[in-house]
Amino acid sequence: MRPPPHILVVNGIKVRRPVFLLGAPHSGADLLARALKRSPGFHMTMGRQSVAHVVHAFARRPSIGRSSGAVRVLRDSLAESWQVLPGSCGQCAPPCREAGGVTGVGPCVATATVTRFGDATPDLLYTAEVLLQAFPDARFVQLIRDGRDVVCDMAADPDCLAWFKPSMLADDTEFPNAFLGVNRDEHRERWKSMPTAGKCALRWRSAVRLSATLRRELPAEQLLTLRYEDLVHSTGESVASLSSFLETRVSKVALYGTRVPEVGAWRTRLRPDDRELVEKVAREELSRLGYA
Repeated sequence: MRPPPHILVVNGIKVRRPVFLLGAPHSGADLLARALKRSPGFHMTMGRQSVAHVVHAFARRPSIGRSSGAVRVLRDSLAESWQVLPGSCGQCAPPCREAGGVTGVGPCVATATVTRFGDATPDLLYTAEVLLQAFPDARFVQLIRDGRDVVCDMAADPDCLAWFKPSMLADDTEFPNAFLGVNRDEHRERWKSMPTAGKCALRWRSAVRLSATLRRELPAEQLLTLRYEDLVHSTGESVASLSSFLETRVSKVALYGTRVPEVGAWRTRLRPDDRELVEKVAREELSRLGYA
């Protein structure tokens, strides 16, 4: 007989149907997080250290996520992130503060108004299996974007580039390593010498493969897949789908900040050699997703 599901309580509020935004880096999770942070009743966090440390530990060492204490550790880190305290927002990453319109230390929400929790920490995708165990009623929204545009933005992001130092493939690295997109130990040296564009393409390729697995395994009422390009070109339809899926009102106006998202910028931003490498590394996934 299965034990009853754990009910997490944060600030006296039961966490039910939490929402987690997943995707490869720079695939649009930040756009949806911005909109949900401003949706009625939502308390959406993005990149709090208590969660980011756990997420990256699980991503780099997948066996940790399969350990007996993984569910409790991830659940506790989210509970800490979701606490509404006088100085809560002072611990948030700048993108989260900006999305919430916070100018001081917070909090950005009032406990009396919170009915729903969510998180959009970068690389949360690599903890999806543990999240599902921790929150069986969770709702997942995953974002898919053209890998060539993703590579352009990753290559311009110091936080992403920090993961591509040769030291990231240490002697205790586990394989296959979905986080870096390296499948075998014998590929270690090849990865270390690969240009940045190739490393970015490997991360995107691995992320969309994980997304495809989730789409096969989770029921439609628990997982929604959106394309970045649709958020830009068919914003109304995408927001309507998201609102229906989450059973909440999502504002189209709140989706974007000061920068209008670009689609197809890789055509002018990617050097010919980098474009050739990216399309070689991720040819199968680009084709399967209709980006070829």
